Amino acid sequence: MPIFLKFQAWKKIHIIFFLFLAYSISCDARIVKIVIDEVKPLPSADGGGIDTEQIAGRAFGEIDPNQKQNAIINDINLVKDKDGKVRYVATFVITKPVDAKNASGLMWHEVPNRGLKRPNVIAERANGDIDLTSAWQGDNSGATSVRTNAAVDKPHWLQLPIARNLDGSPISGKVLARIVNRSGVGSQPLIIQSNPVPYKPSTLDTALSQLVSRVGESTRGEVIGETKISSTDWAWAKCDANNPFPGIPDPTQICLKNGFDATKLYQVVYPSEDAYALGIGFAAWRDVGTFFKTSKADDEGTPNPIAKLVTHSIGRGVSQSGNFLRGWLHLGFNQNEASKQVHDGLWPIIAGRRIALNFRWAQPDGVLELYQIGSEGPQWWLPHPDQTRDLPSIGLLDRCKKTNTCPKIIEHFGSAEVWALKLTPEWVGTDGKSDLPLPSNVRRYYIASSNHGGGAGGFNTSLPGAGLPSEGPTCPGNNYGNALLAANPVPHTETVNAIRLHFRNWVMKGVNPPNSQWPQLKNKTLAYANKTAIGFPTLPQIRATVPEVDFIMPVIDYDWGLSFNPNDGSGVISNAPPPIKRVLPMYAPKVDADGNELGGVPVVLLDAPLGTYLGWNITTGGSKPFHQGQICNYVGGMIPFARNAQERTANGDPRPSLEERYKTHEGYVDAVRKAADKALRTGFLLKDDANRLVNEAAQSKVLQ
Repeated sequence: MPIFLKFQAWKKIHIIFFLFLAYSISCDARIVKIVIDEVKPLPSADGGGIDTEQIAGRAFGEIDPNQKQNAIINDINLVKDKDGKVRYVATFVITKPVDAKNASGLMWHEVPNRGLKRPNVIAERANGDIDLTSAWQGDNSGATSVRTNAAVDKPHWLQLPIARNLDGSPISGKVLARIVNRSGVGSQPLIIQSNPVPYKPSTLDTALSQLVSRVGESTRGEVIGETKISSTDWAWAKCDANNPFPGIPDPTQICLKNGFDATKLYQVVYPSEDAYALGIGFAAWRDVGTFFKTSKADDEGTPNPIAKLVTHSIGRGVSQSGNFLRGWLHLGFNQNEASKQVHDGLWPIIAGRRIALNFRWAQPDGVLELYQIGSEGPQWWLPHPDQTRDLPSIGLLDRCKKTNTCPKIIEHFGSAEVWALKLTPEWVGTDGKSDLPLPSNVRRYYIASSNHGGGAGGFNTSLPGAGLPSEGPTCPGNNYGNALLAANPVPHTETVNAIRLHFRNWVMKGVNPPNSQWPQLKNKTLAYANKTAIGFPTLPQIRATVPEVDFIMPVIDYDWGLSFNPNDGSGVISNAPPPIKRVLPMYAPKVDADGNELGGVPVVLLDAPLGTYLGWNITTGGSKPFHQGQICNYVGGMIPFARNAQERTANGDPRPSLEERYKTHEGYVDAVRKAADKALRTGFLLKDDANRLVNEAAQSKVLQ
């Protein structure tokens, strides 16, 4: 063949190759455009140490449904545009040093909690770390409602399409919603946790919905006194004294002819056509993180404001958003559109389940109320057979192991996650027969006897009379109630400060953090979750039988229908409400003679205690009586020690008093000093925090 013809053949081959490459890139899931809506200075005067700025904007993304990383998104093929792509818009906020020379190379990628951004950490800004927060929640209700632009101080939202059948017709299904602890003649909105239920009824004809009232429910899902309410006795409407039943038509509220009874729960099942493809949120968070970590500019040439400033990244989420991270990793989303690893580390904080997101009619704001999804399938990292629920042997790391995209992981919990947020199957499986092993890329730390996210800290907060207003702390949830006991002050702050430093060094320098530490069966610090098994003392301040066998919030095995995949938490739920197949056995840390938990990392206030610190509390009656006597959602409580033996004896308290333990104020300060030294030696306290705690103890009113 002549040289000219050989060149032409070579040229054609390369043209075809580059066209194919360009087509492949254009079809990838990626951010194609960013818009900057606001730039706001964050001066060092507020404690950051260096001048920083915040940049708020919107990222416009495209997803190829045929790409293997995206095929797992539920209903992804029912939300395509005419060109076959799926599009979304996600808000973001970047906090960065003004001077690029001050950037450390580390980016923290935050998952918003119910649309709300996490406050920036001053120590991270002082290090020159970059913070990126980007949207994932697209049900667009309450804090996640779509607005015209992004702002530094506004909640995050994800704009995404609603699924339609292939012929363009609406998709219909049944949605369940509940109203609890509400009273009066006025109408009531449908609320899940703190946001409105995202799905509106497709018809206001109440004959096509079903409303019932319930006198009671146990933590195990046992229903007491259910009564069906006639379709003629309620309406989808807004009503009040000036607009009595049937009120003004409104698909977001229910008007009850005879008013609401605060002692009852109301549950409605109704048809809806708002089939949000919420699983797109996994891809959106992945792609925004990838863009800001690796891209120079968008397709229109708008520069990435942190281009070339990021060498390492850690994804971080708290509570609901920590559950998001666990589900995100399990479904394989730490592999990006280029089949590369997205984040070097993941930090799911006080989160022991997977987010309920990637299925039709998902309610991602749900936490632990009856009929809420999130505990299905594996909650553990490595493959383990789930014989109790007849599910295969799988683990959360299975997909990232196959693609070599597993990050380094630190997870930390408190007692509230055990008692109210259904944590322990992650530790011992669904049968509770043995401790499940941890892989080498995971560290687990347990902060014993602590509240959800930790308490206020300090020492005066533990003294008798402190922390208990006219009503105890509010139990989070849908108007859930108030707590009997004072708030638990055991902090997470100092422990988290130490974990943060270890995580940075692990990801950026390869320095291993401290060994995992949590309650386990093998060292006899974990047992069945009831008073006798864990060794909880009888205290006069609470009823003698607490915590009873059914006090803990258990994992319930629901039948969501044949089209739901419990392993991945994906598909379509068809049973509303779902039948209950079984209730799993739950475990909890054992306690010492004071009632404080064993098996956790060193914490100063626990090693120099001023009372019994609880990861649980008890719901009182009053104006919100439905949950009276049950666990107070995920609020912790505390019972102070008596000051002296005389006071202790008068109260019938079996626990030694403050004077019997420490003798004097100086004796208590010495106990704090020893506790701080222990935490410092083991790597769970920083030197500055140790010094501060000792000084605070010296200035406290303990035995003064």
